[in-house]
Parts: sequence; C-alpha cells; structure tokens
Amino acid sequence: MGTIYLDCNATTPLDAEVREVMLRYLTEDFGNEGSRTHEFGARAKQAVQKARDQVAAVVSAKRDEVIFTSGATESNNLAILGLRAAGEEQGKKHVITTAIEHKAVLEPCDALERAGFAVTRVPVGAGGVVELEAIKAALRPDTLLVSVMQTNNETGIRQPLDDIAEILKNHPAYFHTDAAQGFGKDLELLRNLRIDLISISGHKIYAPKGIGALVMRRRGYERILLQPLVYGGGQERGLRPGTLPVALIAALGTAAEIAVRDNEKRREACRCMRENALKALSPLEPKLTGEQSLAMDHVLNLAFPGLDSEALIVALKDLIAISNGSACTSSNYTPSHVLKAMGMSDDEANACVRLSWCHMTTEIDWDAVACRISSLR
Repeated sequence: MGTIYLDCNATTPLDAEVREVMLRYLTEDFGNEGSRTHEFGARAKQAVQKARDQVAAVVSAKRDEVIFTSGATESNNLAILGLRAAGEEQGKKHVITTAIEHKAVLEPCDALERAGFAVTRVPVGAGGVVELEAIKAALRPDTLLVSVMQTNNETGIRQPLDDIAEILKNHPAYFHTDAAQGFGKDLELLRNLRIDLISISGHKIYAPKGIGALVMRRRGYERILLQPLVYGGGQERGLRPGTLPVALIAALGTAAEIAVRDNEKRREACRCMRENALKALSPLEPKLTGEQSLAMDHVLNLAFPGLDSEALIVALKDLIAISNGSACTSSNYTPSHVLKAMGMSDDEANACVRLSWCHMTTEIDWDAVACRISSLR
C-alpha cells in the first residue's frame, strides 16, 4: 500500500477540480490579465475577478479587499512591514504578537523592532492558547498592530480571535491574523469584521503552491495604509506588482469555493480519522499537546513516553509520513519555539510529533501504527 501521507499541515494534495481549472488557464485560456486588446486577456481578467469573489466569500469580504500574493509568508510580510510608514507617520510604533507565531510573522516583527518599533510578544499557557489578559495589558495608545494566528501550525490549537476582536473593539490598532492553517476549514472565526488583515496560502487548502492572498478589510470607506514591498507595474492596486499568475489564482478561487461547499463533509471525515487514531493510540498513553477542546479535527500533536520524535519518524516512515515541527524550519534542529513557549523542556519538545491529515487521506491501519510504536519500547 505504501507510506500514507500525514503531513497536511505542511502542504495538502491538489484537489482534482482545482487541477482541472488550473490546467485550463495554463494551456487554453493562458492570456495575460493585463492585456486589454483581445479576448484572451479578457477571459484571464474574468477568471481573476471570479477568484477574488470566491476568496472574499469565505471570510465575508468584498472583491476589492483581496490582494493576490505568492502565499501567506508574503501576505504576512506585506501586512506587517507594509504598515511601517503609516506607523512612523502617525507616531504609532508598537506591535503586539504572540510567542507561538509562524516565523513568517515573528521575523517581520523582528525587522520592525530593528527599525525602532517596540514589539510585545505575549505568552501562551500550557494549553497553547494566547493569554487574553496579556494582550489587554500590552495594549498602548501607540499600538499600531496586533497579529495573532488563527490556528497554530504545529499544535492545531485555535486561538481566541473573537475574544481578541472584542478587546480591540474600541482601539484603533489594526488586527491581523495568519490564517494559513484555518482558512477554508474553520469558517466562522475569519468572518469577524474586526479582523482587518487575513493572510492565506493556497497549498493548505488543496490548491497549488505559490499562490495566496491578503484580505484587507476597509473600515467604512477607509483603506488600510499599506505600502508595497516591491515596485513596478502597478498590479494589485500597486501593492503587489507583477504579471498575475492567472492559472494559480483561478485554482485558489476554485479551492476556496469548494472549501465552503464541502466544509462539513470534510470536517466529518477528519473527525472520524481523529477518533480512530486516538482509539488505537490511547493504550500507549500518549501525551497530547495543548488544550484538546480547541484542537482542529485534522491535527494531533503528541508524544509517547520514552521515545524521541526522530526515532518515531524513522520507525514509522514505511507506514506514515509525519513531522516533528514546522516544515519551514525543518533545517533547524533546535526545539520548537512553539512548544518551548508552552513551557516544555527541550526533551519534552523533542519528543513531540505532528500527525495531520485531510478528507483525501487514505484509510490508515492505526493498529499497525500502534503496534510499531509499542515495539520501540
């Protein structure tokens, strides 16, 4: 049967419907969206506008609030670094984020700090959830931005975006969320209109790699004062210039629409897989990471007493493909900053593995997995 892929938090397989749409715009309707003198360009423009609508609909936004990017990393950088000039002009040079953010948020915040901004990195508890009181305490009159992820990529733990939005109700700070792991999966959280900026990646929702978006909600008629990170061409309202990758954009739009259409069916499939996994693995007494009532249905981060993650990954590699952290930091073998922020020791963090699946995952012989793990003790 071969190894079964259980690393969907790193990247997902390509949906068949999405692939069909992408191929059409790669091989047939391959025009440049900026070409205004012929039908090829017109069809490309229509595809891009449709995709804007499809992405916007997932989060209850408007078409002109969607900026296409290469993925959530670029969107995060644009959302954070793009506010630098506005912050300097307004005298608002304070940013709040959390200790468990993806490096694509933490490193742009580090860059702002080097540029003279103050950055507060609020802690999380052992459950992996950001501390609301710490956000309240950190807010200042000169706070420009609050950036908190929707769902943690390593633990699968949802963050309390609605509660944070309530805290910010009477504060002018922009509210940004890195929604790479939750967009199209946990729908309601991102429909809160107090969330100003939403970063997404196509390859987390069964679209190809290399495409994503930044949703920028207006406040009434007021647009967010972002500055571009690169220049030339004027595309995407000047915020992300360059020829639009129409095939990738159409694929992302299709994936976004399907994510809403099939949301409950997908979640039920993931719930069933989670139940089966826990039933088989529970006799081994794994330690589950984080507050499980807030965990996404498709993620298990856990450790088995006496076993380190590298040994587990090697021992299981012919059965299941799993990871021990973020794919974006896989070349760095230091313990996970997320797990350390949750209060784990180096040894505890190094024992954790992440299993992440999806509705397309092949049925797994969890008993065989449990038997293999048991034989390592």
